[in-house]
Amino acid sequence: MKEQLGKALTLALVVTVLAGCGGDMAKEEIGALVGAGLGGVAGSFIGDGGGQLVAVAAGTLIGAVLGSEVGKSLDRADRLAMQQATFDALEHGQSGSPTTWMNPDSGNSGEIVPQPAVRRADSRYCREFWKTVTIAGEKQQAFGTACRQPDGSWRII
Repeated sequence: MKEQLGKALTLALVVTVLAGCGGDMAKEEIGALVGAGLGGVAGSFIGDGGGQLVAVAAGTLIGAVLGSEVGKSLDRADRLAMQQATFDALEHGQSGSPTTWMNPDSGNSGEIVPQPAVRRADSRYCREFWKTVTIAGEKQQAFGTACRQPDGSWRII
């Protein structure tokens, strides 16, 4: 399990660095890279042996396609609004109640629905959340878990 986690974190770090270096890259390409990395990470926690390899490959492919779609459609203002709404939902949101965001310039919007905070064995508080993003009238849904960091910020895990 520790080896899987190490591989997943390494992959996530590489994807993050690559996305950060993409000054001339299109939003679609950055989204595909980030989506592929996150999909691969998610796949690495499924199964073992050959089945795990298939899960990583499938997760990477699905993540790349979804990330590409989101990346080509969300501009910087959209992403900033979504990040702020996510923080607000995790920090102040009532469990089960949506926190919404909208960019009037692009028309894109979304909502984040936090779940109850739980204290993990390592003493960190974490919250699962559901996220819906509406791009050009089409909804895309995702879910995740974020944990409070020592500095008070939330980090999606």
